[in-house]
Amino acid sequence: MATNLALDDRLIEEAKLLGGHKTKKDAVTDALKEYICRHKQKKILELFGTLEWDPAYDYKKSRLKR
Repeated sequence: MATNLALDDRLIEEAKLLGGHKTKKDAVTDALKEYICRHKQKKILELFGTLEWDPAYDYKKSRLKR
């Protein structure tokens, strides 16, 4: 899908240098993947403290079965 975007050339060049990318497309693609990953992590963190745990569950015993 071809898309035209007006991006800050200084930001793109810095992203290319930091990420070791050869092209603008590679830098933008990597940035989008990281953006998506971070937002998914935020959603997981929102669950922290909201799940109920079974106090009788023995995680050490479960590990031995592997």
